[in-house]
Amino acid sequence: MPSSQDKPKTTTPSNLCQPMETPGILSLLRQLSSLSGDKRSKSLFRVFKLFPQLSSGCKMVALLGRPRKSLLTSHGYTATGTLFGYRKGRVSLAIQEDPKCVPTFVIELPILTSAFHKEIASGLVRIALESETKTSKKKLLEEFVWAVYYNGRKTGYSIRRKVRSEEEIHVMQLLRGVSMGAGVLPCPSDKELADGELTYMRARFERVVGSKDSEALYMINPDGTAGPELSIFFVRVQ
Repeated sequence: MPSSQDKPKTTTPSNLCQPMETPGILSLLRQLSSLSGDKRSKSLFRVFKLFPQLSSGCKMVALLGRPRKSLLTSHGYTATGTLFGYRKGRVSLAIQEDPKCVPTFVIELPILTSAFHKEIASGLVRIALESETKTSKKKLLEEFVWAVYYNGRKTGYSIRRKVRSEEEIHVMQLLRGVSMGAGVLPCPSDKELADGELTYMRARFERVVGSKDSEALYMINPDGTAGPELSIFFVRVQ
């Protein structure tokens, strides 16, 4: 764990998002797993209280993100993630257990769809959602208000939807039998004329639960082939 006296290098936001090894974090997680319940809770609380000091966004993502294989153990499983939106609008994120299930998490991100397409074409996208709350009674993905960081830059705030919109229901119905893919969907109305085509990208994600206050989704490329790297992180900072 870096000390408060370490002077970080001056880098651009994109450089901050490069993969990095974090043996210190892995060692800390192993130590926490061996503690009793009360001690573990107190230690986890101290760890998460450090996140604001280390800055949010991509630095926080780096702490949670690498190397992921060592963190899987029994907490690793998969989920379906869909990013969709009108070309001239904002991109939305929906998470499901599988394509036929009702989404457990839907949110419109403060990210332009055109910007997302451009970044994913470059091969690396990392999205971090950070929730600040005074209680942890809710499950992590049941939180409503999220600060959103996109490739290391804070882009704004989003609120998780309680009720799905017409477009969201339309997209989920059309993609009910689709496990992965990307393309253009027919619009539910004449909105295409104003906002452009309705686009989507769907993939399976490796889901890693670090604790009750941290989760990560890593896109799985088909057959292990090289392709875009998309990671989504959820962190609750108390």
